[in-house]
Amino acid sequence: MQTRPFRIGVVNASSRLDPARGEAIRAWAAATWPDGAVELVLHPALHEVHGHFGGDDATRARAFVETANDPDIDAVWFARGGYGACRIAEAVIPELNAHAYAKRYLGYSDAGSLLAALYRAGFPHVAHGPMASDGSRHDATGLRAVNWLRSGDAASLEPSLLTDARPAVGFNLTILNELVGTAIEPDLTGHVLMLEEVSEALYRVDRMVFHLTGQASIRRVAGIRLGRVSDVTVNDPDFGQTAEEIVRYWCVRSGIPYLGGADIGHDRDNKVVPFGRRG
Repeated sequence: MQTRPFRIGVVNASSRLDPARGEAIRAWAAATWPDGAVELVLHPALHEVHGHFGGDDATRARAFVETANDPDIDAVWFARGGYGACRIAEAVIPELNAHAYAKRYLGYSDAGSLLAALYRAGFPHVAHGPMASDGSRHDATGLRAVNWLRSGDAASLEPSLLTDARPAVGFNLTILNELVGTAIEPDLTGHVLMLEEVSEALYRVDRMVFHLTGQASIRRVAGIRLGRVSDVTVNDPDFGQTAEEIVRYWCVRSGIPYLGGADIGHDRDNKVVPFGRRG
């Protein structure tokens, strides 16, 4: 008797996915699951081009809704980041059906805008974690992601989640900073907030953390954990504080507990952070 494969829909909500990267994703999946146990279903619109974006807003929104609502797709995996998810996040939520509600969704960086909208709308299986383009570059990264998409595998999780039962979320700092106060901001009261960043100067990190921790809604979180702040651009003159020192400073100023580090970031070691409570 042939077992049905676990089918993961790969979609693009942001910038264009290069066709060569799409082929690499397909090749990686074929080599990793030669028995066909897992099938990655890449939406045809992945390689569309519309200025900065991977297709215009309507095309990206339609691709996401089609994939999420498809009863033959078991989970949704974002292909890549870039920019553009915020332009479709609010519009797609009313179009999603019961099949979409039951799926797991995984991505990070710019995809955080859509993850936030889904979580705000009550979708129960939303997580920060590696994207499909990451998986095709590093086997362990891809397996970590797929194992969570298939079963919610605890081995894929950010380690502090195994000992801290409080609800949690993971976001790129820039993305969360931009969506607070908008119609897609979720209620993070009582959540452990994990943040990461890439390719920003430290003065910009400082400005974003000032703004974020100054929000009344964010001051209701249980605390902040800081993931990796990588590929920091040159600050001239030297800023004089590390990223961790910046976050600690603003946590003291705002009264938000600083809880330590988080094993997340724009890299191969990026771990999975399911939104909300686990189990």
